[in-house]
Amino acid sequence: MEKLIFATNNEHKLTEVKQMLNGLYEVQGLFEAGINEDIPENEPTLQGNAKTKAQYVHKILNANVIADDTGLEIKSLNNQPGVYSARYAGSNKDSVANMNKVLHNMIGEQDRQAQFRTSICLILNNEPYFFEGIVKGNILEKPTGKSGFGYDPIFQPENYTTSFAQMDMIEKNKISHRGLAIQKLVAFLKTQTK
Repeated sequence: MEKLIFATNNEHKLTEVKQMLNGLYEVQGLFEAGINEDIPENEPTLQGNAKTKAQYVHKILNANVIADDTGLEIKSLNNQPGVYSARYAGSNKDSVANMNKVLHNMIGEQDRQAQFRTSICLILNNEPYFFEGIVKGNILEKPTGKSGFGYDPIFQPENYTTSFAQMDMIEKNKISHRGLAIQKLVAFLKTQTK
């Protein structure tokens, strides 16, 4: 089976993507591929960060690569934290601190509309391709649920009564921002492997 390197050290993301690409490609994370450094994310857009990460790994390994960047965009906070979602409360990428900062900044806020947006860059046979997934929802008043990661405990998707952190991975992957972007990626990869 052909390998696809996923430019991440995030085990949660890696597990999600491996499950979704099961049988199509053998997905390896950065650590498995022998890359141990953190890749800089200095671009002003999610797509820019995804492309930079994919190109960085592709240059080292000369392999097919996917990279993603995801942002939580909250309407009443002028779409913050956005591209800074992982580092919202500081450079150590502490998801509990990030969540607490969002909740603190939302105190007394009636408009709790938000969306998660994922941009994926695939470099396949030296060509870049882009896929995006968006899921709309609301920011909860307090964290709810134990599954998921990042902002999942405070994000309730539209038309659902539970947070992402209360869903199992299969249910979440069907509707999540990353899930939707990966579904587009999978559909594209299937057209390339015929």
